[in-house]
Amino acid sequence: MSGQQCESNPSAALFERERELEVVEQAVRGLCDRADGRREVRRGGLLLFSGDAGLGKTALLQQTRRVAESCEGRCVVLSARGSRSAEKVPFHVVRQLLQPTLAAMSTEERQELFGGWYEIAGPALGIVPPLGPQADPQGVRDGLDWVITQLALKYKPLIVLIDDAHWADQESLSWFTSFAVRLTELPLLVVLAYRPLELPDHSPAFRELVQEGAASPTELRALTPDAVAGLVRDALGPGADDPFCREVWAVTGGNPYETVELIAKAQDRRMEPVEESAALLRDLGAAARGRGLVSRLEKLGPSVTRFAWAAAVLGTEIDAKLAANLAGMGPSEAADAADRLREARILTGTTSLEFFHPLIATSVYKGIPAVTRTAMHGQAAWLSADAGKGVAVSARHLLEVHPDNDPDVVNQLRAAAREHLAVGAPDAARNCLERALLEPPAEEERATVLYELGCAALLTSPQTTVNHLRAALDLPDLSDDLRVDATYRLSQAYAHNNQLREAAEVVADQALRTPAGTGRMRLQAAHFLWKGIQVEEEDAEGRSRRIAELTRDLKGRDNSERALLLLRAWDGMIRGENALEVNEFIDRALVDGKQAPGMSWTNLEWGFEIPSLAGIVYAFTDRLDEAAVLFDKAVREFEAAGWSGAHLAFAHDFRGLVLRRRGKLAEAEEALRRGLALGHRLGSGLPLQRNGTCLLIDTLIARGKVDEAQKVAEENTFLPPYSPAVVLPDAACLAGRLLLERGMVKEAIAELEAAGRRLEERGRNNVVWAPWALDLARAVADEEPERARALADRALRHAQIFGTDTAIGETLRRSAVLEGPEERLVTLERAVHFLSTSPCRYEYAAALVDHGAALRAVGRRAEAVERLQAGLTLAERCGADGLVTRARAETEACAM
Repeated sequence: MSGQQCESNPSAALFERERELEVVEQAVRGLCDRADGRREVRRGGLLLFSGDAGLGKTALLQQTRRVAESCEGRCVVLSARGSRSAEKVPFHVVRQLLQPTLAAMSTEERQELFGGWYEIAGPALGIVPPLGPQADPQGVRDGLDWVITQLALKYKPLIVLIDDAHWADQESLSWFTSFAVRLTELPLLVVLAYRPLELPDHSPAFRELVQEGAASPTELRALTPDAVAGLVRDALGPGADDPFCREVWAVTGGNPYETVELIAKAQDRRMEPVEESAALLRDLGAAARGRGLVSRLEKLGPSVTRFAWAAAVLGTEIDAKLAANLAGMGPSEAADAADRLREARILTGTTSLEFFHPLIATSVYKGIPAVTRTAMHGQAAWLSADAGKGVAVSARHLLEVHPDNDPDVVNQLRAAAREHLAVGAPDAARNCLERALLEPPAEEERATVLYELGCAALLTSPQTTVNHLRAALDLPDLSDDLRVDATYRLSQAYAHNNQLREAAEVVADQALRTPAGTGRMRLQAAHFLWKGIQVEEEDAEGRSRRIAELTRDLKGRDNSERALLLLRAWDGMIRGENALEVNEFIDRALVDGKQAPGMSWTNLEWGFEIPSLAGIVYAFTDRLDEAAVLFDKAVREFEAAGWSGAHLAFAHDFRGLVLRRRGKLAEAEEALRRGLALGHRLGSGLPLQRNGTCLLIDTLIARGKVDEAQKVAEENTFLPPYSPAVVLPDAACLAGRLLLERGMVKEAIAELEAAGRRLEERGRNNVVWAPWALDLARAVADEEPERARALADRALRHAQIFGTDTAIGETLRRSAVLEGPEERLVTLERAVHFLSTSPCRYEYAAALVDHGAALRAVGRRAEAVERLQAGLTLAERCGADGLVTRARAETEACAM
């Protein structure tokens, strides 16, 4: 059997793979088989084949394809292969998988398949030019999820083959790792092969998936001596003696690829398979790998070697014409070199070339002298650009070139970084910009490159952003506009890294150095933002005075003024100032009642934090319709832009806040769980999860689901020390309430007293956002009734200053428990009056039930039943299960 026959005959590489072949057969048939003559919906899964180079992983994937092709068109196979040479080209593997199928479609068919994800995921796949400066990586992954799901559901079951996954690019592995959890829900089978000792450091989640995930990898082993003897006798004849066969096994270690290659070379030399020939096998085997392969290549001549080097530098899917140009050859000489390399089983293919095996590609590449290899990468970069391959392809070659003070290299890498950001590959952008700094750029451009690098890392590595933006700000060459923007983004990075004090300090420092105007006001707004949301803020009263003075005469003439007005409204709300006056600042910050141009949810200049303040203030001042409009728009804008990471998680949290305030508790719970789920995809313990956690706990307590609230607290590490940033509702107040609901009164008192001291010291007196005094009054009522009454009176004074129906009505309702029967009736009647005009339906339902219970207690049963029935109906509508149970019990007691 010749070497070419060994390549085409799958059985040679599949000796002793009966178990693996059975797994493949069952998985593919299980996905594609028909039932009763009709298509049966089947679920797929993940098959992992793990093993060192040459153990037959590729052969198993090829066999998977053959089994799939035998299913008479009942499935579609997509395939890709990782490549060490293309490991830094973002979405390289994903493009291999999907581009052939997408290329066969018309533009209209592709748009229908993608739906709303066309302009979000299309750029990553290379079928749509990017539209924006920076795509959200999570949004791109979600778009890819949608596309492959639609292919599996709308067309035929999919079988996805990924070979050499250890060399896949970071972006493709990131997508696959997040998508893998859905495989069992879809008619989609993924078969993945990798080398366990070469798993990439850049994708720890992928490493965890294959090492510790639900799908246990099938580990391929070397062939036994008997299997090697069988291969030898199949190829060289049954007369091959035992010593010869044993030596083949000893030379190759039972590696299937090396065994087949050694047998092929023995056959090419017409070697007799007997003991006398066995001594020649070791030298023959050495020629198949490492230095021996390089020596064999050199014997083919300098032009053939040069063409092989060019192919190795280009990597996978090698364009034969580009390889010829890189090797400095004409068409005829290149064609002859390619033919000789195919005959030597080094290359395969025609127009698009591939190495016969990754082991060969690695050996050839490592065999290129270092200086020559670097020079060829430089040539490949420019040739790729001239051939229209795009800056991403050129950049991966430039990353291998030694720094040489070349401004063109810097420009190419910066252009590639912009393209990487636009398709949702910030880590690839970082690689390009970090390399550009080493070139280095011209001194006057260095600060700008550092700025670009800091911006590229903002979504994925706040600490990296901090380092680079600080370095940029230390240089004198940033323009005034970039200096302001760099400072603002630096403050965002600090805030995302839980360094709120540093965030406030850096903008305050730069504001002093910035001339009066919109730039300085932007920095002042950031300073007030990061100061004002600190839980342990120092000089909170002073900061409140300064922002009040600064905004007193502002009209909202530009976005810097509008941002300051929104921050003034936030400060007033959290301090419990009159709600009507607070909302006047919001009204001055809006344009015809809407967000101003340039302050949309997806605007990068201001971020989402500033626009969100208007909705939060509305939510706590009983203007829930306006809050709902703002936050519904946030969800739509984030989804349309493909921002489905932290931004969309926050938007669902804010929607949950509005629904909670409306009393739509079940819908609020759903929105908040969705927001938390989105946040958890980005990792655990992130700041964005704290708002969602607190709001969900608060909602579950309102529903009467205290055990579930405690479970959410434990799952999301809701423990002291709480968030350094203000959350909704206040975290420590909520912790005290949860302890109280669980009957842990002593612990609740300690928590609430500490919260109260902290809030009072900072003048934060909003009884809706932070109702510590009412909860503490309830906790100490039995032991310290006078103190409880004083706490309730304090809360009522602040509620009356704030002036909303909800604040006053809810404070009256919760204070009534401290009074005698007759006084309680009067107070609860007042509570019902205020809450009847409040948009907060849960609080109104609770007041009705409380009033009904108080009426029953003094024997006014008919009135009690009327109140209880109204409260029960509203509680059911709210989804307040605990309140429903209580209302029914009180109603039944009235009938006794």
